[in-house]
Amino acid sequence: MMEVNTERYSRHLLLPEIGEVGQKRLHEASVLVVGCGGLGCPALQYLVAAGVGRIGMVDADVVSVSNLQRQILFGTKDVGRYKVEVAKEKLSDLNPDTIFDIYPEMLTTDNAEDIISRFDLVLDCCDNFPTRFLIGDVTARLQKPLVFGSIYQFEGQVSVFNYQNGPAYRELFPEAPEGVRPASEVGVLGVLPGVIGGIQATEAVKIITGAGEVLSGRLLLYDALKMNFQVFRIKA
Repeated sequence: MMEVNTERYSRHLLLPEIGEVGQKRLHEASVLVVGCGGLGCPALQYLVAAGVGRIGMVDADVVSVSNLQRQILFGTKDVGRYKVEVAKEKLSDLNPDTIFDIYPEMLTTDNAEDIISRFDLVLDCCDNFPTRFLIGDVTARLQKPLVFGSIYQFEGQVSVFNYQNGPAYRELFPEAPEGVRPASEVGVLGVLPGVIGGIQATEAVKIITGAGEVLSGRLLLYDALKMNFQVFRIKA
């Protein structure tokens, strides 16, 4: 059993809902983050800072200048490098106790089950529907908790699937909607993924430690223009 770094995690140790037992659970946990872009950057930073012991990162993209408006792990000197490699370097400095597994590749039908099966839970931080449905199907089959997040212009969504017999991704989204244009065409508020990615990390920490009530069976909607949060029940 690991010795808890009381100085690094002192603020967690003061919380009765987490404490030393919860901190050890974080250290022993493994989390896969699919997508190291707008959502993945803040989610990764908070999970590493929280003390998650092993983190996997899947992303085939390299850093581009257009990413820097919202993908806060990267800087100008990182342009052209693989996102997973840059993320590992910077996150290792944030918390040297975390072990990183990086996958500079797309998640596909050929590798998804093998990669996902290695981790306790998955964060969907990607930006396209084929990958979302692939993650949803594989995590449902393997019964791995899935923390879903998505953003569009000024709005975001978060939910948790496959958690303690809760709904799966396809029970909320049976099939991909038509006519949804990518952020490269319609834009996205730069700070929006910070809010949604932070909520995804919060749900992951709660799942691991057992603190609080998880967003299973509920869909959280955030509207940045109105500064409004709404939560809807999901019927299986």
